[in-house]
Amino acid sequence: MAAKAPGGKPRKRKKRKLRLSLRSSKMKKTDSYSDQLGWSTDVGRTVEEQAKPKAPDKIKHQCEMCGSIMQVPKPKKSRYTITCPHCEHAQMFG
Repeated sequence: MAAKAPGGKPRKRKKRKLRLSLRSSKMKKTDSYSDQLGWSTDVGRTVEEQAKPKAPDKIKHQCEMCGSIMQVPKPKKSRYTITCPHCEHAQMFG
């Protein structure tokens, strides 16, 4: 318990004052610093991402029965079925 002052009121604690200082205040004025991070300040140089070659949206497929070649949309699943419009043959993949 905190000791009470005469008169019955508790004593107030004295706040400690911390002296905070930054190291930069100790740096000499002749020292120079240049930031190497962040946005580039080079005006003549441009950074571009390399364009990735886009995969074809359609694939060529040859029917096993009649031999006709058809272009079908690239399947989104690993298991898919292609039906030939000429001979109605259904071929399953995957």
